[in-house]
Amino acid sequence: MCGRFSQHQTRSEYLEALAPDIPFNGALDPVPIDRYNVAPGTRVLLLNQRDDQLYLDPVRWGYQPHWAKEAHRPPVINARVETAAESRMFKPLWQHGRALVMADGWFEWKKDAEDAKRKQPYFIYHQHRTPLFFAAIGKFHPDAPTPPDDDGFVIVTAASDAGLLDIHDRRPLALTPDAARAWLDPALSPQEAGTLAAEGAVPVDQFSWHPVDKAVGNPHHEGPALLEPIDNPLV
Repeated sequence: MCGRFSQHQTRSEYLEALAPDIPFNGALDPVPIDRYNVAPGTRVLLLNQRDDQLYLDPVRWGYQPHWAKEAHRPPVINARVETAAESRMFKPLWQHGRALVMADGWFEWKKDAEDAKRKQPYFIYHQHRTPLFFAAIGKFHPDAPTPPDDDGFVIVTAASDAGLLDIHDRRPLALTPDAARAWLDPALSPQEAGTLAAEGAVPVDQFSWHPVDKAVGNPHHEGPALLEPIDNPLV
């Protein structure tokens, strides 16, 4: 799963890594985003493509359609790539709401095999420290003066593999830049999106990770110190 991530570079650094040739509709100031502990329920800059241009729109991380709210089901923050395209909740988003979450890495909590309450957070990132682009799907109305209360997005997740399994059995679906650009294309069919999701992920062997301070568990904590490795992890 993905329950926390870091998004701290400048907008232009992410866009340069993704698609410097696609026009961006908006201002690209040199100020870093500086969010080191992005938590569910907050608004996140979501990258999407409309009219052959890229947009960054603040959208709430978490999706709760009206029928789920009426059934007292809490908002969801992730969608499994294996089932999202056909599920009741996510099929409309898969067809018409594909987007990207720009990130520098994400956090997972490794559980002690003998005591599930004993957990250690790890920060996972590209071994070359290059930006990551998580596949996302959502419902959002960027031009509405007041967005509907069921607007929101989820991060698509995939099964972990190799060494990442030691940390957690799920991971955000981080796409290569080529696959990420294709994911944004509104002309991409739902079937093509499924193939892209299966074939366009960044290989697991390109990730690195290290244990970090448990302070990241509190969404009120921020700053680059949250990404620093620690000695003597609990797990």
